[in-house]
Amino acid sequence: MTQKQPQHTRDPREETKSLEIEVASQWKLMWWKFRKHKLAMASAVIIIIAYAIAIFAEFVAPVASSTYSKDYVNAPPQWPHFFQPDKPILYVNALKFETDPNSFKKTWTIDEETEIPLGFFVKGDPYKLWGLIPSDIHLIGTQDPQAPFYMMGSDALGRDVFSRIVYGSRVSLTVCLVGTTLSLFLGMILGGLAGFMGGWVDNVIQRLSEILTTIPTLPLWLALAAVVPLDWSPLRVYFMITLILALIQWVWLARVVRGKLMALREEDFITAAILDGVGQGRLIGRHMIPSMLSHIIASFTLNIPGMILAETALSFLGVGLRPPVVSWGVMLQETQRVGAIANYPWMMFPGLAVFIMVVTLNFLGDGLRDAADPYQ
Repeated sequence: MTQKQPQHTRDPREETKSLEIEVASQWKLMWWKFRKHKLAMASAVIIIIAYAIAIFAEFVAPVASSTYSKDYVNAPPQWPHFFQPDKPILYVNALKFETDPNSFKKTWTIDEETEIPLGFFVKGDPYKLWGLIPSDIHLIGTQDPQAPFYMMGSDALGRDVFSRIVYGSRVSLTVCLVGTTLSLFLGMILGGLAGFMGGWVDNVIQRLSEILTTIPTLPLWLALAAVVPLDWSPLRVYFMITLILALIQWVWLARVVRGKLMALREEDFITAAILDGVGQGRLIGRHMIPSMLSHIIASFTLNIPGMILAETALSFLGVGLRPPVVSWGVMLQETQRVGAIANYPWMMFPGLAVFIMVVTLNFLGDGLRDAADPYQ
């Protein structure tokens, strides 16, 4: 007598999930894999918040970037306090100082007995949001406009460091974004010609990229930035620095595009399109570029941190953006003296902003790069 073998039934949920994976688009597969990368997801949230702050800088900053007080020069940070017994819900302690009778140097201390209430959506310095919408409402500030509030301290001219970091984010984050976009445009064109055409075109573009990569980056930046006239307006200097960074950074993106196009030329669907009589323009734009778009996005994201560091380095050395433009690199110029860092360490907060953005953008780029090929 034969014994019946037990039948194993598959979980319907597993079958449904397997079917969803089989019919999912490339972008959906990429998203499913990307959201498993926790650091990349957290970095994406931080980057979105940073660009939202840059867009609404006038509203987020407690005061205007040029607002100063000669009575609060190099004042220390006033950290907000929350929900303390018998005190305002949100407040900072006032500042007081003593003057050395011999050197006339101010020594700042926190006045623990005096509280300055803070509030959200308070009135302050008037501004025009994006140069169009007049307002005087700020996200956070003191309820008394005359009361001092320096969340991250003040600089040598009595300007609020936190407000200047917020305003500087608009310049530093847009320079890197515009510069990377231009370098991506150049990289896709030159890398696409090299990878698709091959032959002497590939040789010329590769030799040009090799020449640029053999020149030390920092001296090349300095040489190009030094030709920018000193009498140019801040806007013209902004666009020139962006163009300089783009002309240097296109090499790596061009090599990524070239390598992917050379690999795609051997794929069966490209051969089928060629045999079907598809023109070169349509072949590249309709078949090749969409197939490598995820890799281009990952390369684009990984290139942005280098742009941020480049702009910061040029401005720090005094050959990039210059005052009255406010950027993180311009703010870090004041930290070139060791004495300034030793006595006023809060002047390094712009460097912390650069560090956070570079790290989060690298994590985001790593997550996108890992998700770019979800079948592996």
